[in-house]
Amino acid sequence: MVHRAKKTTKKFEKNHLKDVLEKRKESAKIKQRYQVKEKKKAKQAKDAGRDGDEDVESQKRSSQPEEKNLGDMTVDEFFAGRVDIPEPKINGKKRKRGQSHEDGSLNDSHEIAAQDPSSDQDEEEVTLHKGDLDALAEKDPEFYLYLKENDAELLEFEETGDIPGLDDLSDQESSVRPRKNKKTKSTEESAGNGADAESNINGDESVEVTSKTLNKWKAAIEEQHSLRATRQVVLAFRAAAYTNDEDDKAYKYIVSSPDVYHELLLVALNLVPKVLEHHLPIKVTNGKSRVPTDSKKFRTLSPLLKSYASSLQHLLEGLSDPSTIKLTLASILPLLPYILSFKKLLKAFTKTTIGIWSDPSTITTESTRISAFLLIRSLAHLADSSLLAAILKSIYQGLITSSRTTNAQTLLILNLLKNSAVDLWAIDPQVGYTTAFTSIRQLAIHLRGSITHPTTESHKQVYNWQYTHSLDFWSRVLSSTCSTSTNLTLKRPQDSPFHPLIYPLVQISLGALRLVPTPTYFPLRFHLVRSLLRVSRQTNTYIPLAPTLLEVFSSPELKRAPKNATLRPLDFRVVIRTPAAYLKTRVYQNGAGDQCVELLGEFFSIWAKNIAFPELIIPPTVLMKRWLKEVSTSAPASQNGKSNKRDKVKKRDRSSGGNNNHKLNSAVQILVQKINANAAFIEEKRRKVTFAPSNRAEVDNFLKDLDWEDTPIGAYVAGQRKSKEERERILDDARRQDEERRGEEERKPKGDGDDDLDGMSAEEDGEEDEMEVEMEGE
Repeated sequence: MVHRAKKTTKKFEKNHLKDVLEKRKESAKIKQRYQVKEKKKAKQAKDAGRDGDEDVESQKRSSQPEEKNLGDMTVDEFFAGRVDIPEPKINGKKRKRGQSHEDGSLNDSHEIAAQDPSSDQDEEEVTLHKGDLDALAEKDPEFYLYLKENDAELLEFEETGDIPGLDDLSDQESSVRPRKNKKTKSTEESAGNGADAESNINGDESVEVTSKTLNKWKAAIEEQHSLRATRQVVLAFRAAAYTNDEDDKAYKYIVSSPDVYHELLLVALNLVPKVLEHHLPIKVTNGKSRVPTDSKKFRTLSPLLKSYASSLQHLLEGLSDPSTIKLTLASILPLLPYILSFKKLLKAFTKTTIGIWSDPSTITTESTRISAFLLIRSLAHLADSSLLAAILKSIYQGLITSSRTTNAQTLLILNLLKNSAVDLWAIDPQVGYTTAFTSIRQLAIHLRGSITHPTTESHKQVYNWQYTHSLDFWSRVLSSTCSTSTNLTLKRPQDSPFHPLIYPLVQISLGALRLVPTPTYFPLRFHLVRSLLRVSRQTNTYIPLAPTLLEVFSSPELKRAPKNATLRPLDFRVVIRTPAAYLKTRVYQNGAGDQCVELLGEFFSIWAKNIAFPELIIPPTVLMKRWLKEVSTSAPASQNGKSNKRDKVKKRDRSSGGNNNHKLNSAVQILVQKINANAAFIEEKRRKVTFAPSNRAEVDNFLKDLDWEDTPIGAYVAGQRKSKEERERILDDARRQDEERRGEEERKPKGDGDDDLDGMSAEEDGEEDEMEVEMEGE
């Protein structure tokens, strides 16, 4: 019959068992430490007593008359007196095996025989504790079984109180240590102590690596996974990696043939990781790959592994060929679990790889950047929280450093860097939130300084490409981590740890775009509005962006008649500050108006299915209709060719307020029509609903199954997107053809007919340089 647990026992298990177990564990640890200290004190006291006895004996011997040596004594003196046989002296030499064991046994016997009152008291406490456990097993077997399953250490309490396995480990170390000392001299040259021991093995003599020798090593590695051949390959690879190094170091091998050099790189990059995988297999625990660093094999192969990894890192720093860089990065990928314990080397790898990933030059190809990012991403998954924080910080710094210069060529690279880096912040939300909060706070500090101290230097801290790309990057991070479409584990955006960062990011962006509200910085305003639209769309967060865009319509730049100019259209994607030549021109007016119409359409398309859309559009439509009336109304004709003074004032005001831009006005009129059509569409749909406005769940699910492109404003925005993509494709093709033409002209000898074209290109380059200087000066 099974004995049922008492009610008090269950209550004790529920409320106090955890605390009691923790206290018992702590008391057991304290008792163990106390016992170790007492034993050390007793041993020191015994050693001090022995020393005192030896001093007393030495004093007695010194007080007695000196005894004669054996050679000076007669036979009668020898048998009559006491003779002490002198012991052999040991002057720094190794003891004999028998003598060491005798001394050890003697010391052990002294230690065992020495007992103090504290040890007796501990033994009594141990006996009482074991008695309590036996009584508990008899009275409450279920509770005793629970302790056995959850706290086995408490039931397996040892009388000695020492750390388990400490004596065995000490015996093993004492038996192994002399052998290690014997092997140290013979293995110093072969194994080495890392990178420095291998740099000069045979002095100044270096062996030339030939194709025959390399094939021999390759065969041994492929067939037998030979560590001896692997070591020779690593030594030769180290010499090859430091070929162009200015340091005059002598290595065991030298590689002078280009073919052998190429073959050696292939062998080292492809085969050495396979040998390491064979001798040190990787174990996967909790989804992370780990290598047992406490094994004897790892300690043996550590110098080899460290030398190979340092050579790889040095080789990676000096490579310029994209295919070779890609191959080297691919060979580093399987080595990551092995080099996690080498923090300094891992830091160098991270810095070099992030430098390749964030290189803004066109020399680094897209496939090379992707390979570098895959290496960084794998390292981030394997890293702990501290290393992951350092990686995220380095990634952000590399991205911002690369965004200093933004043009048509680097814009695609920067978008690739931002889109790829976003995934790293979702690996560990807690670490990602900390780094994101710190960076966004720094952006807020710069903005506050510019607002409180409005100077040119303070504005320069905000109105630059790096600040703009920072806000855009964090908008991508929050849009990805707080979106229910990308994170399937999220039921709603508010459940994401990054959701509290949306509000400060929106406030910083709105404050930055209104810092200098002049037509010169309309392009920067458009960049920040696009970033906020991304956040609003992905996180379902309402951000009042319509007033920000309507401020552009109310500016004199879009209300007054522009001047004609023969300038190419301004590419708003690659500028944040409008050049002075474009201001008050029709080209700039058309471009800024198109940007406003496009962004307003994107804003209203986000809320196209919202049940409150008819009320949302009332203020914007009223302002846009009023603007259309102001810019398109012409002066009325006077009766009989006469006009009074009041008519002349009205005519002057209307002529000064009109923009004479039928193209822009028509685009705004179409946008207003589509918005009103969508409002009528929503009103028709919500007439059929049966729930009250207080039912928030039904309000959120209103037209949930309807695609946003099926709404009137959604269909209009989808068509505008296709037209925009076509225009951008045409501009990119024209720019590419222009660059190819300029390249051909530069390769050809200059003639008389090319002076005008060269002058035009030089003038354009001068304008671009002037614009960059002005951007930095603001």
